[in-house]
Amino acid sequence: MEEKRFAVEATISTEEMKRIRKKLDLTQKGFVGLLGCSKKTVERWEKEPASGPVVLLMKLLERNMDYIKEREIPSQNLPVRMWYMYKEKYCTLIDVDETKNLIQIKNYTDNVMFRAFGKKEHPDMDDYRAFLESRCFPESRDKMKLVLQDLGLPFYDPYLIIQKTEGRMAEDDFWLRIEKGKDEISGGAGGTRHRALEFRNLYESAVYHRCVIFK
Repeated sequence: MEEKRFAVEATISTEEMKRIRKKLDLTQKGFVGLLGCSKKTVERWEKEPASGPVVLLMKLLERNMDYIKEREIPSQNLPVRMWYMYKEKYCTLIDVDETKNLIQIKNYTDNVMFRAFGKKEHPDMDDYRAFLESRCFPESRDKMKLVLQDLGLPFYDPYLIIQKTEGRMAEDDFWLRIEKGKDEISGGAGGTRHRALEFRNLYESAVYHRCVIFK
């Protein structure tokens, strides 16, 4: 059987490389983030003709601009951000502000079975709380106090449990990755505000579950 052949150029010029990057509306740093390569590699591609797999990759990127937009991660505007993952695949991005009862999501898969909220494109806070509970052991679990003690938690709260367990369950390969807010990472006054928000979330969660934090 004759092997298939393809009409793919052997190299891509520096001008074309820059044109495609700018067409994607990306800086060199953004391009590095998209391709997962080093900044030096991108700089070299834009100084001298490139060859190898990057030639085909650039042609595919130019023909599939919509796919790049679909994979773009929106700016974080709410205090809590988490990713619903399947193994190492991104499924759903979830941004939440419990104090204001706000939730925003973006799905990164067309398979509704892999989405955090299935077919729902605009979940509410009840959906969010039910989802978190689904990624935890039940509140009615035997010897609950001992289980919580092992986790270092004063009471049953799905969000706090997931911070410890990543929402991992024995029966599947889904899990949750919680990201810290920008203010908390950078520290300073913004960090203080974010920590205050977290304390308020903790307190309201305790009230929600009819628990007392400090006795």
